[in-house]
Amino acid sequence: MALHQPVMLNEVVEALKPEDNATFIDATFGRGGYTSAILDAAACNVLALDRDPDAIAAAASMVAAYEGRLQVVETAFSQLAEAASATKVGLVDGIVFDLGLSSPQIDEAERGFSFRHDGPLDMRMEKSGADAADFINNASETDIARVLWEYGEERASRRIARAIVKARMDAPITRTKALAAIIQSVMPRPKPGQIDPATRSFQAIRIHVNGELDEIRNALIAAEHQLKPGGRLVVVSFHSLEDRIVKNFMITRSGQGPRPSRHLPDQPMPAPGFTLPQRKPISPSEAETIANPRARSARLRLAIRTEADALSQHAREMA
Repeated sequence: MALHQPVMLNEVVEALKPEDNATFIDATFGRGGYTSAILDAAACNVLALDRDPDAIAAAASMVAAYEGRLQVVETAFSQLAEAASATKVGLVDGIVFDLGLSSPQIDEAERGFSFRHDGPLDMRMEKSGADAADFINNASETDIARVLWEYGEERASRRIARAIVKARMDAPITRTKALAAIIQSVMPRPKPGQIDPATRSFQAIRIHVNGELDEIRNALIAAEHQLKPGGRLVVVSFHSLEDRIVKNFMITRSGQGPRPSRHLPDQPMPAPGFTLPQRKPISPSEAETIANPRARSARLRLAIRTEADALSQHAREMA
């Protein structure tokens, strides 16, 4: 099994500040790097979540080792409130999200997340439902281009979509290397130091297949409801789309967002649900990025829950 190096581990633990008898939710268990560090830092408890059945299976030995201080639930992190209720965990002292893929997901060719190794074009976190091959072989050229643009910020989205549709007319596209080769064939050769031209498209397809951005939005809303006053929300993101969602949520719910237009009727502003120790994200150290190149793009954001009521869904839509 591939080893996973949790990104910004020391910074995450420092941001959460574990104390004895506190309870935390690790909403993206992966291979348990954050969970074990939290449990080792204090005599506290952790509810860990993951939608990947491989991660749940790998957690069994850790559950036994921590003797009642760790519970693990197979679920999407947007369902954290339901998981907390089912396990009789009340409001918690901290919640952490690591929005990146774990190293085993990237390195295991059969998962189809990466084109570094040839594997089936899958990309599903939960190993159920439509996979990436279903999307690539059945979606319209317009829909493929839209996904590549919206979720990968790929400027050549239309050109790549045309190439995919043309290629699948000869044979279904079912392997990661085959898709990468189609994309690479219509893109300029990268200069030294540039990312592979297939990278953004693979990211976009993965996000689409797993509904990742909506998951993040819903999970942040759930986290506000699940945190105690003074509870800490820690989110590590890896690309601009994720970080933008997290940043906008934290700024808006801390009352630091843009004010309504002075030309509109006055409306009462909702009480801030969070305070921000700092608006700028924390980046990994130079030493960590050298030791673990996957950490280069990581950004950590921290918000601290106030005593204000969490916004209802209706109030959030109106805010």
